[in-house]
Amino acid sequence: MPLVSGAEVVLAAAKAGRGVGAFNVIQLEHATALIAGAEQVGAPVILQISENAVKYHGALKPIGLGTLAAAAAATVPVVVHLDHAMDRDLVTEAVALGFTSVMYDASKLEYADNVAATSEVVAYCHDHGVFVEAEIGEVGGKDGVHAPGARTRPDEALAFAEATGVDALAVAVGSSHAMTERTATLDFDLITQLRDAVPVPLVLHGSSGVADPDLTRAVEAGMTKVNIATHLNNVFTGVVREVLAENPKLVDTRKYLGPARDAVATEVARLLGVLKATA
Repeated sequence: MPLVSGAEVVLAAAKAGRGVGAFNVIQLEHATALIAGAEQVGAPVILQISENAVKYHGALKPIGLGTLAAAAAATVPVVVHLDHAMDRDLVTEAVALGFTSVMYDASKLEYADNVAATSEVVAYCHDHGVFVEAEIGEVGGKDGVHAPGARTRPDEALAFAEATGVDALAVAVGSSHAMTERTATLDFDLITQLRDAVPVPLVLHGSSGVADPDLTRAVEAGMTKVNIATHLNNVFTGVVREVLAENPKLVDTRKYLGPARDAVATEVARLLGVLKATA
């Protein structure tokens, strides 16, 4: 199936009241696992490559082209998305490679500078048919939307969306990045207020720390794109540890990466059900 645009997947899900799973790719095994999980349940999926993953690989092109190739071979709609890009040049490179969605993160800048920088990226990406997600950060501050206790005000979210022309907006409603326990407490009333105030789909970052029932409830309250990374890394790494513990002399990487990949695929299929991502 040809690679699809972020707009096609995210806007359709928002209109239908469904969630979209957005999962991070660090290695090629992640990309193939995420696609396999989506194919099990017939749901669209977003494969995210973060700026940190690019730094890990030393360049975007190798992991980017591998992920794009895997996406092109999928039997379900797949979006390849650049996540949390602070480097403007990285956005340009991703667009040139064929990514159909980017998240430009200027949230650490002062508000006016964030608006100006994000607006420039939106104009460039829209000229190339690429979907853009951004986040408002804290007005007047530099801690971003996922600082402890941060909450996005509906009026500020509306003003930011209108000023920048973004296609989706990441908001602060109680989640936090890199949580290894699923103990986050979301503000569902705020999610609904944001959904009613903001004319673009909402994005939940740091969703690994959110329990299953609350993920479902977040989608029902108005979230569309739901980012999950650390939770799936826990699944992947846990299986690798188990296999190596049972086979301490094992050296063939396929023998432990393969089971880890399969476990992630199974968990992705389950999570897509939790997110109401199937039509």
